[in-house]
Amino acid sequence: MRTLPLLAAVLMAAPVAAQTAAPVADPAASVSQERLRADVEKLVSFGTRHTMSAQDDPQRGIGAAVDWGLAEFRRISAACGDCLEVIAPETMVEGRRIPSPIRLRNAVAIQRGTERPNEVVIVQGHIDSRVTDVMDFTSDAPGANDNASGTALAIEAARVLSKNRYPVTIVYGLLSGEEQGLYGGQLLADYAEAQGWQVKAVLNNDIVGGSCGSDGLCDDDHVRVFSEGPRADLDDTLRAAQRREGGENDTPGRNLSRYIDSLAERSQGGLDVRQVWRADRMGRGGDQIPFLEKGYPAVRISVAIEDYEHQHQDLRTEDGVTYGDTVNEMDFPYLAKVTQLNVRALDALARSPAPPASSAEAAVQTFTDVSWTSVPGAIGYTVWQRRTDEPYWREDPVIENVVATSARLEGVRGDDWIFGVSATGADGTRSPVSSAVPAGQFAPVPAAEDDSE
Repeated sequence: MRTLPLLAAVLMAAPVAAQTAAPVADPAASVSQERLRADVEKLVSFGTRHTMSAQDDPQRGIGAAVDWGLAEFRRISAACGDCLEVIAPETMVEGRRIPSPIRLRNAVAIQRGTERPNEVVIVQGHIDSRVTDVMDFTSDAPGANDNASGTALAIEAARVLSKNRYPVTIVYGLLSGEEQGLYGGQLLADYAEAQGWQVKAVLNNDIVGGSCGSDGLCDDDHVRVFSEGPRADLDDTLRAAQRREGGENDTPGRNLSRYIDSLAERSQGGLDVRQVWRADRMGRGGDQIPFLEKGYPAVRISVAIEDYEHQHQDLRTEDGVTYGDTVNEMDFPYLAKVTQLNVRALDALARSPAPPASSAEAAVQTFTDVSWTSVPGAIGYTVWQRRTDEPYWREDPVIENVVATSARLEGVRGDDWIFGVSATGADGTRSPVSSAVPAGQFAPVPAAEDDSE
């Protein structure tokens, strides 16, 4: 199935071999299960982290939790020579689950890229918690797996990756207000847009520290990566183009999911990625969604098996069943493996160029012309193809590491194929594939021009 047909490629420039720099040590090897546990226990110690809980109590509530997150980022920054810019974007919010205006803050650390600081990858998890009644902001809501696990993961990623320098900026986010309506995700997405960031990838980690479900089923070998189908920012013209030419399975989020899966396959002793091709779980949502709505590539990473008795529950025992999101229900070796997968993905994304926007022309001809944009930091480009009914890119590319920005595939009738292009950086690290379909680019869809007078 992975064997390519014999193809002749006519290129506009000569091939170039990937120039490989000295091997980069695997930063994921430094992930500490003990630090992850300590951070989760610290977050649980705040009693509740409900978005409407106390803002000014130094020991309890969302204010204390966000302050602690900011302090942890500052400690990490001090250890790396002030390599992180620590900020606390805030706003006032109200809505269906927030009946009166409240202060909402995120804790964010920015590790600026040395070459392309405006090119950004984001790892995030929401810091707030809840119990059965989403409006109950006084009861204890430990929120261990949901989502001290994702918060601890983002902090540990900062500890590990801040020891290196990258051409691309990495942003670490602890987001408030998720349980009340994705407010913290919206705040960070708005901040990214206001800064003019070129957001290459968002890894949203939500419920990543457990391996057993409420029915007794356990799975500590897999992790789920959710990605959207048709992108949220399509306009009518692009929707029509996708209906004609395809692309509903080739959004940047979906290619980001494939990229993470391929990294996992090359990592010994890690997790196998179960790609779930929907934006989130059925009837639910997470902080990746505000980014998707702006056209930024984003995925949700979550456990293989959810435990509904220990998620969004009051602390209690009924009929011999214990309810509540507590530390003792977590699997920290599993959380460490999910953290390692994130670290490997962030490391690769921060070292590689941005995926080039690409297109394919094949109408009424026996060959296919693939073209793409040049991107900063790329020393070469690789062309990929797969059948329209194949879910994944084939293991072997069609053309590898060329300096051209176009290629002709002789004898390839494009009607039967999906094409894509990845960029290769100076150390040989490849970007995710950008599909050569309508709206396949890793960037928001440009706003349509207003022709009205």
